[in-house]
Amino acid sequence: MTMLRSQPEGERDTAVPAPPPAPPRNGPVTWARDLAMGMRFAAGGGREGWIRTALTAAGVALGVAVLLLGASVPTLMNAWHGREKARENLGQAHPPPRSDRTLLYATVDTTFRGTDIRGRLVRPDGAHPPVPPGVRQLPGPGEMVVSPALKELLAAPGSALLRERLSSYRIVGVIGDQGLQGPRELTYLAHTASFGERGGYRIDHFGKNWDPQPLSTPALVLVTMTCVALMTPVMVFIGTSVRFGNERRELRLAALRLVGADVRTTRRIASGEALFGSLLGLLGGGALFLLGRLLAPSITLWDINVFSSDVSPAPLAALLIAVLVPTAAVLVTLVAQRGITIEPLGIIRKRTPVRRRLWWRVALPLVGAALLVPMALRPRPTDNPLEAARLAAGSTLLLFGVTALLPWLVERVVGRLRGGPVPWQLAVRRLQLSSGPATRAVSGITVAVAGAIAIHMLMTGSQAGFAAAYAKSGQVPQVSLWGYATGWQQTERALGALRATPGVSTARGLVSANTGRMPAPGHDTSRDLPGIIAIGTCAELRRVAELPSCRDGDAFVTDARASRAQSGITPGATIDLNPAQGYGEPSNAPHPWPVPPSARAARLLPVEDGHRIYYDLLLTPSVLDASRLNRPDMEIVVRFDRDTPDAVEHIRNTAARIDPTMHEGSSIDNPHDRQYTSVRNALFIGAVITLLLIGAGLIISTVEQLYERRRLLSTLDAYGTRRATLGWSVLWQTALPVALGLGLALACGLTLGSLLLAVIGSGVVVDWPVVAGMVAIGGAVILFVTALSLPPLWRMMRPDGLRTE
Repeated sequence: MTMLRSQPEGERDTAVPAPPPAPPRNGPVTWARDLAMGMRFAAGGGREGWIRTALTAAGVALGVAVLLLGASVPTLMNAWHGREKARENLGQAHPPPRSDRTLLYATVDTTFRGTDIRGRLVRPDGAHPPVPPGVRQLPGPGEMVVSPALKELLAAPGSALLRERLSSYRIVGVIGDQGLQGPRELTYLAHTASFGERGGYRIDHFGKNWDPQPLSTPALVLVTMTCVALMTPVMVFIGTSVRFGNERRELRLAALRLVGADVRTTRRIASGEALFGSLLGLLGGGALFLLGRLLAPSITLWDINVFSSDVSPAPLAALLIAVLVPTAAVLVTLVAQRGITIEPLGIIRKRTPVRRRLWWRVALPLVGAALLVPMALRPRPTDNPLEAARLAAGSTLLLFGVTALLPWLVERVVGRLRGGPVPWQLAVRRLQLSSGPATRAVSGITVAVAGAIAIHMLMTGSQAGFAAAYAKSGQVPQVSLWGYATGWQQTERALGALRATPGVSTARGLVSANTGRMPAPGHDTSRDLPGIIAIGTCAELRRVAELPSCRDGDAFVTDARASRAQSGITPGATIDLNPAQGYGEPSNAPHPWPVPPSARAARLLPVEDGHRIYYDLLLTPSVLDASRLNRPDMEIVVRFDRDTPDAVEHIRNTAARIDPTMHEGSSIDNPHDRQYTSVRNALFIGAVITLLLIGAGLIISTVEQLYERRRLLSTLDAYGTRRATLGWSVLWQTALPVALGLGLALACGLTLGSLLLAVIGSGVVVDWPVVAGMVAIGGAVILFVTALSLPPLWRMMRPDGLRTE
């Protein structure tokens, strides 16, 4: 026994010792401690905890990957345009004089079976010509350097006609990456002496400062809507993903309350668990992004193909994503925790349900529609930042409005349902008690389907417009060719070669050039619209005009102008064969030539392809030597037989032999079909993947709700409830919110798609197969969720579940 020192009663110290100072209940240190504890719970939660964390990470990773890819678009396009600027020079305002450091440069693009091939010809003037990027030295005469993709195409078994077209040049090298816009680009650079100064430009350097043309209204609307349709589901999905496993987490937080944690501590711990999953998702998103970079060279959209190194987000954008995604995870968790009250002993007591208000949910889509409707009623170009921002804001508000409307709609619909079979009643009652978890997961489906429907409607409408235009202009199987003419004899030889080409039915051609009025005091001829002279045989002239009679030596003044005085071309008048090069350009030294006084009137014939040719003066070859004209052109129209295999490719080969700088114009190939179809398929696949991931989240939510009701399920099983009854109840519990969400998505998608089509001035076209496919995928998600929820349901329907410790 220990001896205690006694004190007089009056001298004893009766004061209670002061407790140690309590640690601050809030602050950075407390937040860090609680967040770290939550992360430890998420990392050590066993198999079920890891499944929830993995699903959260997968959802966040998908969103982060899409955000990183979207943030890489500006960098990608800058690199793509930068390489084009560095390697090109399409003429200089003041051409340099011929010297040892200049060369002639010509464009010789071609098409092979619907695929565009970029071609350039060079003819150095001296020993030190400029060299474009990606090429060590210019090829020698009769040689060419090609891109790796073109070299591969030329070696392919089915490319014999393309090899024939480029047979004048021998491959001596491969163009490096610096000289290519993308790894799959088809391009070549050849050295030839078969073109003159009229066929090209004299340059002394490569690289030109030019800005790309602004996007047209349809293209800008499509790009903006694509970003909105991709980003909106991603943001919703990230917000939904961080709440996967929320109900099981709340049970664990109730246990923490039992050991003394207060409400704020439990909220911070819950935020730590969500933060752990979002950080893993951030790492996974970075990995997915790097994988996507590796696949970039194999993807071509709208003729844009880039290298892996081009797909790189700006540092500031990447930093914002790395900071905002985990921050959003914490904020979403805190907001979710404010709606519940967690008590000790595993009891989660919901607060008094707050009736969801409708006004702000309706205001979102109404404001979005108010932004878009004026643009739809008065279509105009949207290539300015204000209109683009208005378009993006309106589309985003419409999509977010659907997400906000869904919880209110589910609550109102299930609140009015009464009666029905037992499975139906069980499902309805569960949704009446708590529809939040189901609607949160389904909101991702709703916004993804609505965005996919709208973007597919927009693309289908644009594609239909291009198809209609090509169908109208491509009804006549013909190819137009034009090049630089030296005289009528050259044109006759070209016509003979084309008529001997396999598949050609007819070929007609003329030599044309501009003329002007002679200078007069007080009259600026540079402001005049030029007249057009056409030279050809009587047989060729009869193809374009109705002639009274014709023989060599005749001339005809046509009805191309309402007033012939506009061009100054009248019988006996003197005209200028050397007019200004363009409207407003300085006048050249005049070359007067008298129109024959015997020139007769002729009426131009309509052209079958719908284009009208405005020839003012028709001449036979002996009336005027074409060499006297300023920059005469050879215009040829070739008709062909569609049943002849590769008839167009044979025509292109003949044209390349006639003049490698000859240009082609035709409406045979519609590249937009292939481009739009590829993008539509990619968007459809992306929507399917998103829906499947959302379905996986819905499975976790459903299983957790079943786990929460395991005692009730065991009680029902003890009373003899059939498993099929509870299985059907799970099906209806999933189907009701999904069906309502798909209905909202259908209405929103059709409305948004119609408004966007009106903005670009297109008719409303609904891609019903895609709409049906989206609805079918939504139904498949319901079955998918139900099927995977049944095994846990069977395990919980056991009498052992009634045991209490």
